[in-house]
Amino acid sequence: MLDRNVWELVQLFNRHRNPIILPRKYANLRKNSFTFFRGTSHLFYHDLAATPIRHLAPFVWICGDLHLENFGTYKGDDRQIYFGINDFDEGALARSTWDLTRLVTSIFVAADSLEISPADAQILAKAYLASYATALKTGQIRSIVADNAHGIVENLLVNLQQRNRLNLLEERTELINECRHLKFDDQKILKINQQSYDRVKQTIDKWAQTRPDSDFFEILDIGFRVAGTGSLGLDRYLILVVGKGSPDRNYLLDFKQQPTSTLQAYLTKVQPQWSNQATRVMKIQQLVQSAPPALAAAIDMNGSSYFLRELQPTQDKITLKPGKFTCIQLERLIDIMAQVTASAHLHGSGKSGAAIADDLMAFGDNLNWQPEILTYGQKYAQQVQRDYQNFCKHSSQP
Repeated sequence: MLDRNVWELVQLFNRHRNPIILPRKYANLRKNSFTFFRGTSHLFYHDLAATPIRHLAPFVWICGDLHLENFGTYKGDDRQIYFGINDFDEGALARSTWDLTRLVTSIFVAADSLEISPADAQILAKAYLASYATALKTGQIRSIVADNAHGIVENLLVNLQQRNRLNLLEERTELINECRHLKFDDQKILKINQQSYDRVKQTIDKWAQTRPDSDFFEILDIGFRVAGTGSLGLDRYLILVVGKGSPDRNYLLDFKQQPTSTLQAYLTKVQPQWSNQATRVMKIQQLVQSAPPALAAAIDMNGSSYFLRELQPTQDKITLKPGKFTCIQLERLIDIMAQVTASAHLHGSGKSGAAIADDLMAFGDNLNWQPEILTYGQKYAQQVQRDYQNFCKHSSQP
């Protein structure tokens, strides 16, 4: 296994991020090895690049950061609620095995968090790859919604249908003289200075003038949003807009800085010439998802690109907690995650340089690649544990 100063590598990767927010990110990374794995994809791909496993499969549009907690629900621009992959910050045109290897590794790393044995983790990892291959070779794209989901995912979708926008507004805002304002808590929503407020407002106002529904985006308040794991330290704002009417039909928007994918240094396939990084993320979502997220847009601000999307009352993810799920529940969940992964890869097939569906179906019919991914994922999970211990030891020192 590799022996390295992980604390220095993590600091180097995050050197250009907000120094006020970075301590929160580092504290998150110290929580457990799975959270550390989620927030250090740059280490994972640096190491994967040195192995032959990266050459095993057809090129597809991948998530790039596929792990157990990057699946969840979202409302598409068709207003339907879907369960699918919900993070494409690292998305790129790459070998399908990159997604599969990261997901399988995440199962082994998360075993402690899930309170399951190494043997059960092996069963789940094998089940994921088998279900992915089975779904892929059919060539059929499946959208997961409440009507066709089961188990944990069905419960998640059904429960979320009962949420509404007013509940979300009441959680994140407060009424002052019949006008809504963000509810700052110094944890998830932070106040910003006037210069930052004006910069974001001017950017959104200018962009809104290009849209027929510009009045929808009239800004009522702006705060700094603290969310995510790997993305902590990037500029991210929560924007309250008039929407469809004040005070109870206001909307909340997420406005997030979008850096270059951490995969960029290791990509061998020529990528499209995106106008900016936020456009990359938005276009990849359009390529692989049944419906893109609501109110998605790529916007430039001060030389950086930002991804704008609706913050939804119907958005949630699978959160891993010790003892929360039985092995049978986890197997059913893994089966749906595998189907979602296969459908995403198939949905993007033949588009902008990706392999055609026939090639993906043939790959699903060939099982020779599965043992190598399983072996790598299991061994690399040990590397993650070693890196995590190294990080905790050095990052917690005064």
